[in-house]
Amino acid sequence: MTPVAVVRTGLQVVAAHVRRRPVPFVIAVAGSLLFSAAVVASALVLGWVTDALIVPTLDGTGTGRAALAVGLIVGVGVAKAVGIILRRAAAASLQYGTKNDLRERIVDHQLGLTMRWYDSRATGDLLSVAEADTTQATYVLAPLPYGVGAAALLVAAAVIIAVTDPWMGVIATVWVCASVLINIRGSWRMARLGQSVQQLRGVVAGTAHESFDGALTIKALGREHLETTRLRGAAERLRDQLVELGVIRATYNVAHEALPGMVTVIVVMLGAWRITLDAITAGDLVRVTFLLSLVLWPSRLIGFTLWQLGDSVPAWQRVQSVLAADDGVRYGDRQAADSSDPAAVEGDRVGFAYPDGPTVLDGVQLDIPAGRTVAVVGATGSGKTTLTLLLARLWDPGSGVIRLDARDVRDFAAGELARELAYVAQDAFLFDDTVRGNIALRSDLAEDRVEWAARLAHAHEFVCALPDGYETRVGERGVALSGGQRQRLALARALAQRPRLLVLDDATSAVDPSVEAAILRNLRDAELPATVLIVAYRPSSIALADEVVFVDGGRVVAHGHHEALLRDVPAYSRLLRAYEQDTLRRRLDHAPSGTGHGRFA
Repeated sequence: MTPVAVVRTGLQVVAAHVRRRPVPFVIAVAGSLLFSAAVVASALVLGWVTDALIVPTLDGTGTGRAALAVGLIVGVGVAKAVGIILRRAAAASLQYGTKNDLRERIVDHQLGLTMRWYDSRATGDLLSVAEADTTQATYVLAPLPYGVGAAALLVAAAVIIAVTDPWMGVIATVWVCASVLINIRGSWRMARLGQSVQQLRGVVAGTAHESFDGALTIKALGREHLETTRLRGAAERLRDQLVELGVIRATYNVAHEALPGMVTVIVVMLGAWRITLDAITAGDLVRVTFLLSLVLWPSRLIGFTLWQLGDSVPAWQRVQSVLAADDGVRYGDRQAADSSDPAAVEGDRVGFAYPDGPTVLDGVQLDIPAGRTVAVVGATGSGKTTLTLLLARLWDPGSGVIRLDARDVRDFAAGELARELAYVAQDAFLFDDTVRGNIALRSDLAEDRVEWAARLAHAHEFVCALPDGYETRVGERGVALSGGQRQRLALARALAQRPRLLVLDDATSAVDPSVEAAILRNLRDAELPATVLIVAYRPSSIALADEVVFVDGGRVVAHGHHEALLRDVPAYSRLLRAYEQDTLRRRLDHAPSGTGHGRFA
């Protein structure tokens, strides 16, 4: 990307931001122009005061214009103050409001994308885009209004200097052009390196996120030193890039900072010579040198704005890479049924494969009558979890169709399928909220509904034993609870919505077998308006289901009652015997699986 292209792209970024918030931008620019006009006026006033008041007074021919001079100076000062207030307040509103809007757009857009897209991006990198890149992409908006006013001030100063004396005007014009060229060149070099810096920030954030998220595993395996070394490598690469950026910035700053002093010395020497020729007056020279001193900081600010354009371009490109992702979930316009009856489930020749992976499901046929409790059983890798993900429409099948009460799940409008279906994964996710907040998820859920769901999920007893009962905060991801407790709260959260179809993907694997059996009995015996589909491996749990779907090699190879499958399907009976042996070994060798590391466990 050429220097001109960097500036052009940066201006396009600015234009995109300003179009969304034009009012604060206009107010900020108006305040900046008012300030610049006041600065120019102060130079003119100072020149006039020198010629009309100070020089005559020194000559003994004063004209008594002190009151007018004081009034003009105070008026200019008030205009400056008003301009500064307008510029800063509106610029802050522009910058922070735009950054907030951009973050909301990113989050809203990401939540509408498919799981396929999420699997292709690291969580830490997405966090870096939402935080560091949105900040960097909008940081230019803070100095931008002042930069516009400063540019106007520089132009006005150059015009006044040229009108005062053409020779000094040539010098001022050369200075302005040289300053702009230096800053454009520096901005280009910053943009070239900035892309690498922003990517490395994402790598560092991703590495740190992974280390924190896997802290339990890291500590259990004694890999703290190795993880620290891995993070250090990424952090040091980022440090080196930032140091290089600092060197570039310092090099160009030196050249930019040296120009104003050199120009001022040249102008003063030239002005003194021009006074001796009676080409200008002392007031003219004072006016010019005062203008040069006043535009020193604005010239730096213009450079700073151009440099921020260079910084914003790579950050904006990373933000756009997320906003431009079009792998969104396609919804229909079907509304949820106004019914409290269980839903029937049908799968017709369903096929699926993960990106760049082998076929997981192939021609699956599924027919689950409404109101039944069905156990999905199969060996590891047989496609059980994938089937539940497709039922919940977290992924879409590559072929075939899944129907809920004869309705294609892809025809539902956004959010409507979730009104009829609840999905609970094996890895239960809890928010950093109270127990009640995690179950209700919305404030209008009645208290008795929350308690009813907790009792059904066999969670009410341990919740009441917590320090603050249902108002106990469970910590991030429910860290204060054991694995089994987290699973039961996640199940209660699903039940509280009273879904017509409840899909449980091994969602009780971390609880004791006796507790799991009690939960399943509760689900079977309760007056639920739900069809229940549960991925299970414990024989005692499977036996409680009304019927069993046996999955093997990505296909439904048998569907019927548990006892019939044990008798007629050898592969099923072998798998159940293996499950029984594994369960027995777990009981003999380990503590009950419902215990965990949570501090309330």
